[in-house]
Amino acid sequence: SPAPSPITTFPPQTLRGSTTTSTMSLAGFSALGLAAQGVILALFYNAEFDTASFDMTDKSSVYNYYVGVALMMFVGFGYLMTFLKAYGLGAVGFTFFITCLGVQWAIVVEAYMAKAKLTIDFMSLLNGNFGVAAVLISLGGLLGKISPLQVCVVTLVELACYCGNKVYVLKQYAEDPVIADCGGTIIIHVFGAYFGLFCCKVLGKPSNDALNGSSYVSDLFSLVGTVFLWLFWPSFVAGALPPGDGQTKALINTVLALLASGVITFALTPLLESSKKLTMVPIQNATLAGGVSIGATANLVGPFGAVLIGCLAGALSTYGFVKAPLFGDVDTCGINNLHGMPGILGGLASAAVPFFYKEAGTIAAQQATGLGLTLVVAAVTGSLTGFLLQALGSPKDMFTDETFWECAEDVPKEAPAGYSRA
Repeated sequence: SPAPSPITTFPPQTLRGSTTTSTMSLAGFSALGLAAQGVILALFYNAEFDTASFDMTDKSSVYNYYVGVALMMFVGFGYLMTFLKAYGLGAVGFTFFITCLGVQWAIVVEAYMAKAKLTIDFMSLLNGNFGVAAVLISLGGLLGKISPLQVCVVTLVELACYCGNKVYVLKQYAEDPVIADCGGTIIIHVFGAYFGLFCCKVLGKPSNDALNGSSYVSDLFSLVGTVFLWLFWPSFVAGALPPGDGQTKALINTVLALLASGVITFALTPLLESSKKLTMVPIQNATLAGGVSIGATANLVGPFGAVLIGCLAGALSTYGFVKAPLFGDVDTCGINNLHGMPGILGGLASAAVPFFYKEAGTIAAQQATGLGLTLVVAAVTGSLTGFLLQALGSPKDMFTDETFWECAEDVPKEAPAGYSRA
């Protein structure tokens, strides 16, 4: 992400672009959103509660884990993406919309793919939020560059692709799943990152990135999102595991990995930055990389393995955010550096686990195969979705809430042509 720049306000007429275009896009967004909710309502007509697990709700912490994961979606992801100085409403608002629509849609799609009927319990809600996490990761790459209509389309399409990969390719509902991945390192982070990145590549560089930057205040709000994600990440990794030793191990290992990646990020940033100072972008993001990488092995490795994975993830992510080696020209939030590369690292670590932890019960070849297949599925489906979004048309005025939101007058604006501060 670009370095912070001062907030400057200009008269409303300096905003470029066509009001008609945004109005038409919002009309399409409203129509699709209402239609999608109508279809979901009809599908829920035959839904039933899965009462078999109801007696465990009070005996386990599943509701607490659900709340933690939901907070990560609404507050963590939402505020992490408020670093754009003129796109705070879009970051938090569209995160809210994606979560509300996406959880329902994911529950329906995953249930019919996996069980051929719609039955619901608390795990359905958790799995719905996990699916939404993949979409929000992808949104990080697309942030500020797509319309509400495109947001709605990518939510519906990506969740169908995500559930298809989870159920049919990685066979997570089979007696013998292709991979072990309790925290979604491969299933969620790798898929969401590369679906979004290939979608971004098809859409190309933004036509106007004058407002693609942060301010002191927007960076502070973004750091609030970082803290929420950091605090509740163990719920994300361990929430779907059955109560017992494996879940407890996963909770502890996730905290250890996050602690390690946090220290490594703070320590490496001034060494890698040309200014030799701490900068916000790595601190907001790379401090979370340990949570991304540990997901596939959190219930399998010991404390040393967790700290080691956290250190490697923090170093890799910090390097990515400072040097931006891949996708930097199209990746608004740096999802390759937080979710993509650390996700691949975690996937490779899961393939190495059987050689160091004989009791893990995983198969190295299957872990590596699952990682490779997920990358292929994400790249193909993300590219095709990119062409679909391209056909719908992107907004001319990017990285600003004023295109689609009624904003207060002090929203940062792009300077008009020929403007001078003198």
